[in-house]
Amino acid sequence: MTEATAIPPNSTLAIEDPAASETPVQGERFFLLLAIFIGIFSGLAVVCFRITIEFLRIQLFGSSLSPTFPRILLAPALTGLVIALLVMLVFPRVRGSGVNQTKSALYVDDGYIPFRTAIGKFICSALAIGSGQSLGPEDPSLQVGASIASALGRRLELTRERLRLIAPVGAAAGLAAAFNSPISAILFVIEEVIGRWTAGLLGAIILSAVSSVVVSRYFLGSEPLFHIPAVQFIAPSELLAYAALGIVGAVASVAFAKAIQVLRPRMKALPRWLQLFQPAMAGLIIGAIAMAGRPELMGAGYEFMDQAMHDQFPWKIMAILAGLKILTTVISFVSGTPGGMFAPTLFIGAMLGGAVGGVERLFIPHLTGSIGTYALVGMGVLFAGFLRAPMTSVFMVLEVSGNYSIILPVILANTLSYLISRNLQPTPIFDLLSQQDGLGLPSMEEQREERVLRVEDAMRSVDVPVVDSQLSANEALRVAEQQDATEILVDDPPFGWSSLSLETLRNAVEQGPDEQTVASLLSEPHMPQIYPDHSLEIALRHISQWPFLPVTHRANTRKVVGLIAMNDVMKTLVK
Repeated sequence: MTEATAIPPNSTLAIEDPAASETPVQGERFFLLLAIFIGIFSGLAVVCFRITIEFLRIQLFGSSLSPTFPRILLAPALTGLVIALLVMLVFPRVRGSGVNQTKSALYVDDGYIPFRTAIGKFICSALAIGSGQSLGPEDPSLQVGASIASALGRRLELTRERLRLIAPVGAAAGLAAAFNSPISAILFVIEEVIGRWTAGLLGAIILSAVSSVVVSRYFLGSEPLFHIPAVQFIAPSELLAYAALGIVGAVASVAFAKAIQVLRPRMKALPRWLQLFQPAMAGLIIGAIAMAGRPELMGAGYEFMDQAMHDQFPWKIMAILAGLKILTTVISFVSGTPGGMFAPTLFIGAMLGGAVGGVERLFIPHLTGSIGTYALVGMGVLFAGFLRAPMTSVFMVLEVSGNYSIILPVILANTLSYLISRNLQPTPIFDLLSQQDGLGLPSMEEQREERVLRVEDAMRSVDVPVVDSQLSANEALRVAEQQDATEILVDDPPFGWSSLSLETLRNAVEQGPDEQTVASLLSEPHMPQIYPDHSLEIALRHISQWPFLPVTHRANTRKVVGLIAMNDVMKTLVK
């Protein structure tokens, strides 16, 4: 039961922190130092999380590679019942993957995530993944890291602005440690959680991600999640094959998202007593599928992705595993079982990529691409199409493989998957989940697609007299009266531009000496420099102080290409 929180009517997200509200201890340097400690603590938490998952898996299924009948069927079901009791009675905020909960802390709750949530997420997700639910540890690790960061921020009494931004710092640390890929974690948090960033915030995110990976590698070893075989891209004609993979991946992504979109609200609408049995039923179904001969679908499935990349499955089996993984992940997720969608998405992508590569190799034998390359590209394809993080999807594949020779097929396939899924499923999965939970969180995809209104969209032609500051007040008045103007624009090099009203000029002429110039009437400061490509937000910061602002040419600031005033901005905004 996710707790929906309404956004305060006038709440805003301050990305740039006002230094005036901070003590020196809470400044930029301290924030960066704190990011390192957040990374260390998050890395330690993720190490414990990974060990706990493995410990529970051994306790529930035994150390045998082939668990016995009672265990493989009953362990997921009975553990699901325990998880449901914990979620409904003790930890009501731990349902879901954890990404939207972290975004909610940033945009709704002023950075507040109860530390109880981290404990609940740790316990419930470890039970779920260890018992074989078709979910992954990355998203829960992200939320655990964010919870640790939020708790530290509150303990140190950070300002509200810093506290808002500290959750993404912890999120990057948790995700980086879980995925053992700092670049992908940094990009995902920027691309999907915060959307915008400053140099200071980016530095903090990088420091936390790197320090968490160092900690996790120290305890768990520096071995990557996947042992990537030799991958290569040789013939340009293969791009058609990878384009086909992008299209197939987009269709699979949309089917995956549509199933969650339809089933999740129906499961949440059932009576509370029935919700108690949903994780148990999901575990029972997954156990039955495993008993039928497909144990690969239980848990995160990293080892089976590795096998797919090493061409150890026939293409038909990989196609079946991709379809069944969509089914089991949907069942687990809509049941309210805490856990992430990163690992299932990568599993589906790897199997789908391997299957497409196998089919293409069967019918077009001269294609030289290895199954490992197709599986690896397929992981990025599903990530781009389902999770809708296109930049992260590209760099994730490159970071995991360490091979930039496959950059062309990765970009082509991921871009096709992303664009097609956007058209077939307009609402991204995380936006969909937030809407179902009653949270009005900002859509990062909508923000990326939203057109930025610029000064050139609102400015008008120069319709006031333009005079030199060395002109006499008498002459300037004459020019203004001839053009029936109430204001004049004054060029006052080297200081810039300013303006004078007709009334000011008349008073100066009537009361002052005849030889006084326009420059002697100007007040400080001069008008700010505004260029056509500036956003309207920049113009609005200054426009209230002046009747209008001159829009100047970047190559020649003494050349005015237009004027902009408050009414011009308002007309543009209401179009």
